[in-house]
This record gives sequence, structure tokens and C-alpha cells, in this order.
Amino acid sequence: MKQIYGLLTFDPGGAMAPHPVVQAIIDLTAGAVGGTACVLSGQPLDTAKVKMQTFPTLYRGFLHCFTSTYRQVGFRGLYQGTTPALVANIAENSVLFMSYGFCQEVVRMLAGTTGGEPLSDVQKAYAGSVASIFSSLVLCPTELVKCRLQAMHEMAAAGKISTAQNSVWSVVHSIWRVEGAQGFFQGLTTTIAREVPGYFCFFGGYELSRSAFADYFGCAKDDIGVAPIVFSGGFGGACLWLMVYPMDCVKSRIQVMSMAGHQAGFFKTFMDVLRTEGVRALYSGLTPTMLRTFPANGALFLGYEASRKVLMDRFDH
Repeated sequence: MKQIYGLLTFDPGGAMAPHPVVQAIIDLTAGAVGGTACVLSGQPLDTAKVKMQTFPTLYRGFLHCFTSTYRQVGFRGLYQGTTPALVANIAENSVLFMSYGFCQEVVRMLAGTTGGEPLSDVQKAYAGSVASIFSSLVLCPTELVKCRLQAMHEMAAAGKISTAQNSVWSVVHSIWRVEGAQGFFQGLTTTIAREVPGYFCFFGGYELSRSAFADYFGCAKDDIGVAPIVFSGGFGGACLWLMVYPMDCVKSRIQVMSMAGHQAGFFKTFMDVLRTEGVRALYSGLTPTMLRTFPANGALFLGYEASRKVLMDRFDH
């Protein structure tokens, strides 16, 4: 039976898979498909999360935030920021999964394993963690625009900004005009601080869950079926958010509040929230995040695994 390890494919007959460049393109494309599925299945819950993170005292809870947004802005308000979210997730997951393939080879080299030997679940978690550094560089600018669009109504209502911007272009133009190119990287340090441990848990949780299903069904990890893949993706997402949610909350604050002027960095913002609002504020919006993680991350990995399998089969022939 054929097995795929990172950039190379081996089967019992010794046949090799596509060229590493082709393999990278396959991972890039599959990551883009997964990222699109992730956004389309979870955007309204992500909008609620950002609003509650940025204005924790404005809403009594997730349902209040959800219904208030619908009442004030309509159904489109729940999908505010979908365009940059699509760009962000397609860009992030394309780079993430492409880098993940390369990083698996680096981990294999450092561990001294042979090309045909599979990596352990923990080694794959390390590879995912390192890959997230590269994806952070494309995620930060697009997520900045997304978060600002999602919290624009609340910022205007609170009088923190004089004019609300309701389109992607107006937000991008404002950032460029006021802050310059470096303005698009507000919150980059916090993004990397969130992604590195978060994606260790993400890929680790996903691979451990797949291994558990494979052991239970007595089959290969690639043959566990759709429902176990979706569950494993959701489990990996839950592991990520439970690990790094306070850092994500601080990142959202920095990216949204910087609209009103200079915003302090990660450590000062973190301490200010802790001192003035308490620990609970750092977990505001956790409910919609956990509700979102199973359908969104399940769709992410299902889209990735299915499209990657189709592309690999196509190139194998």
C-alpha cells in the first residue's frame, strides 16, 4: 500500500512520487481548499468572537452578541470581513501546509530517520509549529483588516473613530495612509506567539486523534473515513484555542484598537487587560470559538485531505 511522507511518496515497489516542487504545489492548493472550507463554515461565529474579545462588557454573552449584530446590521453583519477572512485563511493555510511538508523533511533530517520511515505524531506537531512561523507573515496583514471590519460598528458607536469604513479597500487605504506598510503588521509578535504553541497543539491533537481512530478501526490513518477526519480536525482546533486563547484576545485588541491611534504592544496590553478587566476578559468570546472549532477545522482538514488525495492520485497516474 502506498504511503506518503512529506515531500516523497514510497510504495512497496519503490516508486517515487511527484517532484518536490509539484508536491509543494499540491500542498499549497490543498491548503487553499481547506482554508476556503474553514471560512465558509465558521465566519458568523468568528465575527462574534472578535466583537466579544474587543468589547467584552458590551455583550452579555454569545447569543446576545449574535442577535444584537443581526438586529443592528442585518445578516451581512455576521459575515462582515468575509473577503479578508477568505484571503487570510487561503493565504495562511496554503503557506502553512506547504511549509508543513518542508518542515517534516527538516524534522526527519534532524531526527536522523530514513526517508521511508513515518514521523511520530509529536514530530509532526513540531513540524506544524515551525511551519506556523511562515504562515504568520501572510496571516497578520489580512487578519488585521478582517478584525477591523468585524469590530468597525462597535468602534464607531463607542466614539473611538470618527468615520466607519465598511469596505476592504477603505480599511486597507486607511492603514496605508495613516500607518504605512508597517501598519499592516500590527500584532505580528502576538500572532507568532499565538501560532507557534497553538499549531503544535493543533497538529499534535489532529494526528493523535487520527492515530486513535486508526488503532480502533484497525486500518491506516488515511483510511479512517470522513467523520473521524472531521472530528480529528475539530479536536485539533479545540486543543489550539484552549492553549492560546488569551493571546488571541490580546492580538484582536491590538489590531482593532490601533484604529484609534497608537496601541501598546503585547505585554503591556496583556497586563492592562488583566489589571483593569480581570482574567475573565481574556476569555471573552471563547464560547463561539469552541462552537466554531469543530465545523470549521473539521471542514479545513476534510477539504485539505480530500483535495490532496485527489491531486496525488492524479499526479501518480
